[in-house]
Amino acid sequence: MSRAARVGAFIIATLAILAVGIFIIGSRQYLLSPTYRLKAQFANVVGLDSGAEVRIGGVHTGTVREIDLPSEPAGKITVLMDLQRSTHNIVKQDSIASIETEGLLGNQYVAISFGSGHAQNVKDNDTIGSEAPLIMADLMKKADGILDTSQEALNNVTVVAANLSSISGKINQGQGTIGALVNDKKLYTQLDETTVGLRDTVSHAQIGVTAFQENMEAIKQNFLLRGFYKRRGYEDSSDLAKNEIPQLPETTPLKTFTFESKELFEKADTAKPKNQKSLRAAGQFLADTEFGFAVVVVSTGATGDAQKDLVLTQARAMVVRDYLVDSFSFDDTQLKTLGLGKGKSAAGDSGWGTVEIFVYPLGTHAPGD
Repeated sequence: MSRAARVGAFIIATLAILAVGIFIIGSRQYLLSPTYRLKAQFANVVGLDSGAEVRIGGVHTGTVREIDLPSEPAGKITVLMDLQRSTHNIVKQDSIASIETEGLLGNQYVAISFGSGHAQNVKDNDTIGSEAPLIMADLMKKADGILDTSQEALNNVTVVAANLSSISGKINQGQGTIGALVNDKKLYTQLDETTVGLRDTVSHAQIGVTAFQENMEAIKQNFLLRGFYKRRGYEDSSDLAKNEIPQLPETTPLKTFTFESKELFEKADTAKPKNQKSLRAAGQFLADTEFGFAVVVVSTGATGDAQKDLVLTQARAMVVRDYLVDSFSFDDTQLKTLGLGKGKSAAGDSGWGTVEIFVYPLGTHAPGD
C-alpha cells in the first residue's frame, strides 16, 4: 500500500472514531462525571421523554435516563434519573419530583425539590416521592366549561333585557296598575295618601332587616368563619364533621406524622392553609401503602375560647384532608378527621397547636363505621 493510501486510511479512521465519540457523549450526558440514580413514579408523564433535563432549584443537574411503563394497568410509570454526585447533600428522602413545562407549551423536564435538613440522604436507586403533573388538556376542558356557563349567562341577560323592554313599553302606554300610577297623577296622589300609615311600619321592618344583615355579615367576618366562607366554602357547619370520627381506636398506629400548625396555616386563629407541600410525605405514604384507615387529628393550644377552638380544629382537619384527597391517589373514604379543640401546650409550643396523621394497619376499622 502506498504512503498516500495509508495516510488517507488513517484520516478516515480518525474521523470515524471522532464521530462515534460525539454520538456517544451526546447521548450519554455526565458520562465522565460521577452520578447516582434515583427513581420517581407518576400516573402520567405528560410527554416527558428520555434525555430530558432534571433540575434542582432550577439548575440542570441531571438527565432522564429511562422511562418504564408499568407491568399492569393499575401500576405507575417509573422515571429513572441520573444526577450529579454533587447534589447528594441537598436531595433527601423527603424530596419531591414533579414534571414541569418550560413556558406554556415548552419541553417537559423533571424538577426535584430540596430535602429537609433532618431527612436522611438518598441512596443509589432509591425511589423518591412525586407530585401529579399539570395536564393542559384538563385545564382546557375546565376553561371550555367556564365559557359555556358564561355564554348561558349572557343569553339569560338578553332575555331579561327583552322582558324589561316590553314591560317599560306597557308602562309608558299606561297599561296595568304601574302604568296608571305613572301616567295618572291624581291616582298616584290618592294611593300615596292611603299608604302614609304603612310607611312607618315598613321603615321599622327595614331597620330590623338591616340589623339582621349586619349581624350576618359580622358572623361571616368572624375570625373562624371568614376562612370558611371566602376560602373553603363551608356554609354549613355540618360539612366540617361529615368525615369526623368520635374518638381514636386503641390499636397502635402503623405510622404517625406530626406537624406544628404554624407550618401549615397562615395565622393562629384561621384555617387558611400555607406550605401544604409539607404534607407530601404523608400523602405519598397513603398512596403507596395498604392501610385500614387514617385520621387527621388537630388540636390547638391550651388558651382561648373552647367552642371557637373546637370549630377551628374541625376546619383545619377538613382542610388537610381535602389537600391529601385531591393531591394523592387512594380511597378517600379511608381518611377521617378528628378536631379535638384545646390540647396540652408543650414547653416551647407556639400556642398554635398540632396536626397529626395516624395511619392504622389493614383490618382496623374507624370508630363509628
